[in-house]
Amino acid sequence: MTVAEFMEMWPRLTEQVKSLRIPWVDQMSSEERDPYKILISCILSLRTQDKTTGEASERLFRLAETPEGISKLPVKRIQKAIYPVGFYRVKAQRIRDLSKEIEEKYSGRVPGTMEELLSLKGVGRKTANLVVTLGYDKPGICVDTHVHRISNRWGLIKTQNPAKTEFALRELLPVRYWKKLNGYLVAFGQGVCKPLSPLCSKCKIYPFCGRVGVSRSR
Repeated sequence: MTVAEFMEMWPRLTEQVKSLRIPWVDQMSSEERDPYKILISCILSLRTQDKTTGEASERLFRLAETPEGISKLPVKRIQKAIYPVGFYRVKAQRIRDLSKEIEEKYSGRVPGTMEELLSLKGVGRKTANLVVTLGYDKPGICVDTHVHRISNRWGLIKTQNPAKTEFALRELLPVRYWKKLNGYLVAFGQGVCKPLSPLCSKCKIYPFCGRVGVSRSR
């Protein structure tokens, strides 16, 4: 897939995504652009199903929804609120420590640059990009397993890991596509372009896909 083909394909992808389930964090940000809630929800989402992430986030934010409030909660109470997300004990401690750091270092306001976000303990490029794009409406490319897999499957890029995928896509794609790419490809990857045996018969962008590495499909 060339960049020109990507641009031609994009309206078809946009149309297909309308019928798919959009990631919970994207839904939340469309209703309330709160960088702190996006940051915490992204941490909860790691190694956790989307439905579980949404339910856990809502339970936690009913207890407190600011860095100051959550930093004052006992870790055990955070654990109870976010269970059964993956690694809930580790995440509970991380969320409280991170909330305290934001409160003390940034007066309770989540920073809005990649450099500042990456300086926070436990925040990686995926989370930082999500906060920048969904929380502050700034350009960024959030790369998770879906974005990495699908971009390579299309033949748009050829990379070995998500970090390299992010920088390859930054160099390749016009900025106007950056912010929506993650939400689109997470939904598309969960609903159509699955890791094993993708649903090629239901794919609206099949004519553009290089199908790199696909040996079996439905």
